[in-house]
Amino acid sequence: MDRRFLVAAAVAAALPAASLAAGGESTKTAVTSNYVKMDPLLGTTIRGSGRRGVLAVDCGLDVPDPVLRTLAQQSVPRLRAAYVQTIQAYASGLGPKSLPNAEYISITLQRQTDAILGRRGARVLLGGIVAN
Repeated sequence: MDRRFLVAAAVAAALPAASLAAGGESTKTAVTSNYVKMDPLLGTTIRGSGRRGVLAVDCGLDVPDPVLRTLAQQSVPRLRAAYVQTIQAYASGLGPKSLPNAEYISITLQRQTDAILGRRGARVLLGGIVAN
């Protein structure tokens, strides 16, 4: 997920230079992103050998509404706490040979997001789910 952000930042930085090289006027435009980044969410699982394992979920939020995006950025600690609690509960019930259900995780995190922000409009994006 970080690569997409870096690519978008590099493209945004190159646009004014390309405009000047083409003979165009320099215009200052603010490049805003709808993406709210979250740190990876971790939960403990039991592996087939009986040892402990880790369920890692990479996610973020797509929030097109600027007012809701500000609220989401301010609520990141609450969102993260709810997400981690959800992932830990899900991971603890995951069987040793079971694969994680991405659809269930997505729906559950979306419900948590809507409840914490108080309305719909922020969409949960899953990057990767790894059971190790």
